Amino acid sequence: MFLLYGGLFFLLLGRFVFIQVTGTADGQVLSARAESKYNREQLIQANRGKIVDRNGEVIVEDTLSYKMIAVISPKATNNSNTPRHVIDPEKTAQVLSKYIDMSEQEIVDLLNKNIKDGKYQVEFGKSGRDISYKKMTEIKDYKLPGIIFIQDMKRLYPNGQFASHLIGFALKEEKDDGKTVAVGKMGLEYIYDKELTGTPGKVEFKGDTKGFLLPNAEKMITKPQDGDTIYLTIDKTIQNFLEDALNKAQEKYNPEKITAIVANPKTGEILAMSQRPTFEPNTRDGLSTNWLNEAIEQTIEPGSTMKIFTLASAIEEGVWEPNATYKSGSYTVYDRTIRDHNVYGWGTITFLEGFQRSSNVSMAYLLNRIGDETFIEYIHRFGFGEKTGIDLPNEASGTVSDQYPINRVTTTYGQGTTVTPVQLIQGMTAIANKGKMMQPYVIDKIVNPNTGEVITDHKPTEKKSPISAKTADQVKEILASTVTSEHGTAKRFKLNEYTTAGKTGTAQIAKPGGGYYWGSNFFLYSFLGMAPVEDPKLIVYVAVHKPQLEGTEVGSEPTSDIFKSVVENSLKYLNIQPENLELASPIKMPNVVGKNVIESQSLLESQGLKTVIIGQEEQVREQFPAEGTSMLASGTVFVKGDGEIQLPNFSGWSKRNLMIYKSLSKVPIEIVGEGFVTSQSLTAGSAVSDTTPVVVHLSTPKELETQSEVKQNMEISSQD
Repeated sequence: MFLLYGGLFFLLLGRFVFIQVTGTADGQVLSARAESKYNREQLIQANRGKIVDRNGEVIVEDTLSYKMIAVISPKATNNSNTPRHVIDPEKTAQVLSKYIDMSEQEIVDLLNKNIKDGKYQVEFGKSGRDISYKKMTEIKDYKLPGIIFIQDMKRLYPNGQFASHLIGFALKEEKDDGKTVAVGKMGLEYIYDKELTGTPGKVEFKGDTKGFLLPNAEKMITKPQDGDTIYLTIDKTIQNFLEDALNKAQEKYNPEKITAIVANPKTGEILAMSQRPTFEPNTRDGLSTNWLNEAIEQTIEPGSTMKIFTLASAIEEGVWEPNATYKSGSYTVYDRTIRDHNVYGWGTITFLEGFQRSSNVSMAYLLNRIGDETFIEYIHRFGFGEKTGIDLPNEASGTVSDQYPINRVTTTYGQGTTVTPVQLIQGMTAIANKGKMMQPYVIDKIVNPNTGEVITDHKPTEKKSPISAKTADQVKEILASTVTSEHGTAKRFKLNEYTTAGKTGTAQIAKPGGGYYWGSNFFLYSFLGMAPVEDPKLIVYVAVHKPQLEGTEVGSEPTSDIFKSVVENSLKYLNIQPENLELASPIKMPNVVGKNVIESQSLLESQGLKTVIIGQEEQVREQFPAEGTSMLASGTVFVKGDGEIQLPNFSGWSKRNLMIYKSLSKVPIEIVGEGFVTSQSLTAGSAVSDTTPVVVHLSTPKELETQSEVKQNMEISSQD
């Protein structure tokens, strides 16, 4: 016995010594095994990147939501008097079916199946994700045992229908490891999915079998890296003006489609872009089989808007004689005859009147003067027949039809040749911008929000000028005459307070099997224009397909309704002076930084500028606009000094000026609505600081007009 137990003792002692020295047992490293037993890791979710407008206002962002889980294992209760697992699947299903997109029976079957399989917990798939705080609290009020909620992130599109085919949407997808991530499915969300997707962080710690932190254990935290922020050239306010105008046209005229773009002719920046039909990105309601961004990916026959570029070609070649005459009505090319849109023409008229009346025959005669090959060369110079290079995928190039003489004739007035709306915008920048043609773009910059690093910074790209500045100015004047002339087809596009220039278009729509549709309700009506004429700030293209017109309505009505609403509201929002813009003498903004605030105010106001003072003591610390900026008389200048800030009267301010004031003053101003300021929560003169909340309400000119009418009606009613 002594030998037996002694032998066992020395055997065990040897084993202990071996383990102590080598740190291994049964071929396993014990330290690694201990690490694996006690090491715990929890992921920290990263936010998907934001998409914001040119001013940093949110278009898309992640927001807090909840994921619902049902704990179904009795082990979770641990003999507690309070059950912590589902004890009544039927009652649980009865309640949950009211709140999630699953029937009562589906929930019961899901719970019972997983209970039978011995699972600890079960999720409800897509139906159990993206639950709002309100819905979560309502479910919690039932105090259902085993139903728990985990914080999650949901993709939020706070503006609803807002450039939906440009922005697109992202959906949660479950990966092979069981984790769910948002994946871009359409538009910018899809194109820039890699840039928008963040990298999750993690917390590493030593924990017990239940996952709780062990005493004196340390945590190692790796911070999550949020996805990149994408700044667009889109202006949220102008986009809202466009969406509102398209909604009204859709309701009034019920067209098959509408496409519209607003751009800055000086830079090529797209300020707004939308189409109808559209969809609600939060729910995908209205999303049809057409996922195309019509402005970029779909070609059309442009109709008479193409005459702008035919006219420019003739002027550049020196063959445009506005007072020369021709016989309108019809023009024959071999065995083919083309006609003016009224069939019979207007007799013998000048080329200028022919352009104002949108005569097809005048374009055919101009082609004779320009020459076929030269004309087609100009069409290519304006960028037709090739992609603009806009920073969006799947751009269509269109086709310049020039195979036969008749094709070249019909191309002069926009039939047979196909283009994209964004090509028309690009070509029009050359007319509005003194011959300089600018490439359109929608991505302003991409920024890493974790470091502030600007990853991509897009700058305006000037393409080869198709025409001279002199030609561009002459074309602009003639386009303005289509609005002001008694013969002009664009008279409906005259604005109340601004000058405008442009060209209407009425194009036949090709049938899928060949030929064209015919009839006033089967045309594509369009307008390509700019404003103000003297110094264009905006180019707008609007196309309305197959509107349902009443007997007394004409095709230019839906396009003019959209154009006028968007342009007038946008120019006011941009603080463009409405009257006599060409007579306003530009003022070079002086440098007042470092000078006395009161003296600076006097200097600026003596030059006809309006001043907004932010802090009236000591020297000027900041100014906006910067030194050297060209301004018009009565323009607004912001001057920041030190000391107490007194709130100005914001009444009538544009949103742009309000945001400049907010940025310089650091006052937390909550801006409600679009358009111009109608009320503010604190009266003018109130002392404010960076901790004083101020709420400012804005209304669009149309809303103000409606409010005024309602008020007048109420006054009349009270008098009666």
